[in-house]
Amino acid sequence: MENKKYLDKVIGSLVRSTKMDYENDEVNTPIPHLFPSYFHFPFTPPSTFTKYCKDQFGLTEEEMEYVWKEYVDIINDKIEDEE
Repeated sequence: MENKKYLDKVIGSLVRSTKMDYENDEVNTPIPHLFPSYFHFPFTPPSTFTKYCKDQFGLTEEEMEYVWKEYVDIINDKIEDEE
């Protein structure tokens, strides 16, 4: 992947825009209709994620898969750290 720096910035932007409400066990993402249950199945990015990334960042399918995996790993780590 030749744009890894850009993809890492996209991941950072997504993580910064994701608000964790540990008290109410909620994950609020910048992506419309992206539900916390998606973080339990990190293998394939949901269509809401791919549409958002294509529209907002111009990512390809391959790039979206990379960003999704990294994003889910980071969010899941944040969730686990609070448990």
